[in-house]
Amino acid sequence: MPTFSATPTRFLSLRNHFKIFGAAAASTSKFFTSFSGNSASAIAHHVKNGRELFDRIPSSDVYLSTKMIASYIENFRLDEALKLFYEIPVKDLVMWNLMIKGCFQCGNLDMGQKMFDEMPERNVISWTTMVDAFLKNGMVEEAQGLFWKMPVRDSAAWNAMIHGFCVNGRVGEATRFFEMMPDKNAISWTTMISGLDQLGRSAEALSNFRKMVGIGFKPSPRTFSCAITACANVGDRCLGSQVHGYMMKLGCVFDTYVAASLITFYASCKQIEEFVKAFNERLHPNVVVWTSLLTGYGANGKHEAALTVFRDMIRFGVVPNQSSFTSALNSSREMGAVDWGKGIHGTAIKQGTETDVFVGNSLVVLYTKCGNILEGIAAFEEIAGKNVVSWNAIIVGCGQHGCGEWAMGFFAQMAKAGCEPDEITFTGLLNCCSHSGMLQKGKRIFESLHRYTAIGVKIEHYACMVDILCRSGKLDEAEGLVQKMTMEPNISVWLALLGGCRAQSNVEIAERAARNIYNIDPHCCAAYVLMSNIYALAGRWMDAAKTRRHMKKLGTIKEPGRSWITLKGVQHSFVSCDKSHPLCDEIYRKLGWLGEKLKEYGHVPDHRYALHDVEDEHKAQILSYHSERLAVCFALISTAEGSAITVMKNLRTCEDCHSAIKIIAKIVGRKIVIRDSSRFHHFRDGFCSCKDYW
Repeated sequence: MPTFSATPTRFLSLRNHFKIFGAAAASTSKFFTSFSGNSASAIAHHVKNGRELFDRIPSSDVYLSTKMIASYIENFRLDEALKLFYEIPVKDLVMWNLMIKGCFQCGNLDMGQKMFDEMPERNVISWTTMVDAFLKNGMVEEAQGLFWKMPVRDSAAWNAMIHGFCVNGRVGEATRFFEMMPDKNAISWTTMISGLDQLGRSAEALSNFRKMVGIGFKPSPRTFSCAITACANVGDRCLGSQVHGYMMKLGCVFDTYVAASLITFYASCKQIEEFVKAFNERLHPNVVVWTSLLTGYGANGKHEAALTVFRDMIRFGVVPNQSSFTSALNSSREMGAVDWGKGIHGTAIKQGTETDVFVGNSLVVLYTKCGNILEGIAAFEEIAGKNVVSWNAIIVGCGQHGCGEWAMGFFAQMAKAGCEPDEITFTGLLNCCSHSGMLQKGKRIFESLHRYTAIGVKIEHYACMVDILCRSGKLDEAEGLVQKMTMEPNISVWLALLGGCRAQSNVEIAERAARNIYNIDPHCCAAYVLMSNIYALAGRWMDAAKTRRHMKKLGTIKEPGRSWITLKGVQHSFVSCDKSHPLCDEIYRKLGWLGEKLKEYGHVPDHRYALHDVEDEHKAQILSYHSERLAVCFALISTAEGSAITVMKNLRTCEDCHSAIKIIAKIVGRKIVIRDSSRFHHFRDGFCSCKDYW
């Protein structure tokens, strides 16, 4: 809300003028100046009471009338502001300018322009307000025409034009106006530096910063913030350090936004000690600085430290904003620490920000990627003003959990809500069809992409469709689709076909797909591993060994299978045959006990998936020591009886582990969730949510 200052003389004249009603006038003024920091309902109550006091004054002067109008505008009550404005017999230039600006703030451009045309006289503020409104609404030509009609153009008007050109992406015209500007000031230089940086021309922004300093302009904290951000964007650590030194010389490092920019700069340069040092230079009470530190840790993979920062924010009384919540939830997701995420969710509920679209979207992704699709749906339903990212998050989440029909239902709701899908929406829908065995629906969705001319069929959609066909056993049709593609197939498309060959044990098509992959990338690790596994499943051990030797000769290293589980904020990681965990002996005792129970339930290890040419007894041992089984055993001895277990895995879980864990879930009477590289598997009572289709 605009702040109106009044001198003692001004108040004295008001008291003399109103006499008996002086107390009412003073009370009205207090009402108008006490709104900031109150809730919406409290402010509305203040406005109502303020108007009642205002109406008790028999002959309000322009000053109090202006303050009453300002309070209406601040609360977006434009109709009441206009009504009062036209009732007032005497209006000064300040009131006219306030009303014009208020129209624009409340989104009524036509009314603002009408009032501008009706003004008996105008000053440079009137013209600049109108120019700025045109620019904010993307009406660049209209703004430019009005600018050149201005009888007097001050630096604020020039700066408004430069800023408006930048906001509308017309950097060439912004540069031309900047060069034409007769009297540049620090704001002009900062506007140009910021605009260039935000439009991806950070090197030019830094060149302008050097010129500004070179000709003697003293940068403001805002200038420094823009310059250091540009250094981060071009990755110039040396120049950024020099700018940091200049800031220290001028005493600007304690400014909130400068400190936040410094933290972001050092975080982008992977200089963890430096961005922590920048934060520790002063205990900032401002949420922007804390959020920069939180985000910086997350960007450098230090998610546990990021969550500690979030906890400390709360402890020191710093109220998180939407960016704080989003960063903290992202770190929870990366750690697989759903318990941390639930705690953050609780804080968001207390603060009333869980319905914010950015916070809500992060909650949906957190829950769906940590194995709880129902919590993800609940978080989605709470989001106010859902955008395409919201709908994509829940559709993709449903796909990851094999809930294809739910995803289709959300897509129908999305269309009903009038939200236009994008290419990610269709990629998510096609993945849903792939993981749910919905061949015909997948085909219809793929064909429908031709109707969305703004989207079209992208390479990702072809890869999904190939995957759908392969999982449905239609390898020949999948290969035919690849050959008929309107664009050159990439590695993702060929890998989808190769992965399908593994499931169908088709060596012939696999070899053709692999040759195409090797032509694109001779070092593609995934292709060599898949091809070796396909040979092994077919019993062609010599070809499997030859493939692995060639892979080793090229220096291509296979990513080891790894499974992990997060308990109480600590991640416990396992690899196959791992014996490094402190609870190793207990884990293997539980594993042995489960092995005996599996035999009792009739489970026979599928030796094909040991993928090694060794004796069957050794193969059975290799299978039983796979990383996901070790993680499950650790969870069984570390968590309460009956509680659900969620394990993450970086590779696709093998068929033998899949069938074994179905039985293990029944033996222990628990729900076990495994997220592999393909999807989520919810095991319960001897069954899996994927219905053995993944």
